[in-house]
Amino acid sequence: MSRIGECKRNTEETKIEITINLDGKGKTNIDTGIGFFDHMLTSFAKHGLFDLDVKVEGDLIVDSHHTIEDTGIALGVAIRNALGDKKSIKRYGNMILPMDESLCLCAVDLSGRPYLVFDAEFTVERVGYFDTEMVKEFFYALTYTTGMNLHLKMLESGNNHHMIEAMFKSFAKALDQATTLDGRISDVLSTKGTL
Repeated sequence: MSRIGECKRNTEETKIEITINLDGKGKTNIDTGIGFFDHMLTSFAKHGLFDLDVKVEGDLIVDSHHTIEDTGIALGVAIRNALGDKKSIKRYGNMILPMDESLCLCAVDLSGRPYLVFDAEFTVERVGYFDTEMVKEFFYALTYTTGMNLHLKMLESGNNHHMIEAMFKSFAKALDQATTLDGRISDVLSTKGTL
């Protein structure tokens, strides 16, 4: 049975509909109005083997902030919903992923306790119509609504496009590991008995 989560979020600034299938094949239908963001979400789904539908109408006449942050919020809710009771998941995932000259470390713990450690410095203000300062804001919003501990660290920096793409792809691979079901785990992987 596929683990599917949804989120519909409507505010004065954005209207968002997201569906994620954690047991998918990497199929996507994504439209945020920001081309580079679409590219990153597509990469996330493809490399995590998640089926992902994202439709966003945001106040891009203002800037990209609300669209990107609110998408992070909604995606986090959808992931949390797809995880359900978290029984039999591996809980932890990690990846060191190269993207040409850039190298990113990502570690995930689906602990239920939100925390983001983000270590990256960008040298340009924007890639396409995507503000680089929004990378951290996206992952912050996502971690807090999912309830995950997430560490993202650039071990080698370089081209800003490559850095951001390495972050999204390494996160995808780490999340795929963490959400994988393991038949040896009959309940949740915690001495507390809850995640």
